[in-house]
Amino acid sequence: MFGSNKNTEEVKTAPTSTSNALNALAKGTVVEGSIRCDNDLRIDGTIKGKLTCQAKVIIGPTGMVDGEIHCQNAVIEGRFKGNLHVAELLNVRETAEVDGEITTNKLLVQSGARFNVTCKMESGSANGIAKNA
Repeated sequence: MFGSNKNTEEVKTAPTSTSNALNALAKGTVVEGSIRCDNDLRIDGTIKGKLTCQAKVIIGPTGMVDGEIHCQNAVIEGRFKGNLHVAELLNVRETAEVDGEITTNKLLVQSGARFNVTCKMESGSANGIAKNA
């Protein structure tokens, strides 16, 4: 009667991957070298080196990156110097200072931004992000 029911209910657990996770690099933190992440990354500190992100990179107003970034989308409010490869949308805010070489699919530069770059527009598939880069 109680133990003979073969229609047992499965307990479903939430997936272990955090698709909406946000990594953050706090103001005053300096990282030198290579970084790879699968989820969004907000930078309010400093990165000197290479960053490969499978999602969105946000450089906050106090953030600074000197090096190379490969990402899906990017929002720049702080400073960037180097090579930037964005598969989809690059959004440069009015407080941003950007110097270097840019490759992106879509570009939005707000009035007031300092934008001294060489820019090449390509579709997302042409400059896709390598999983093992």
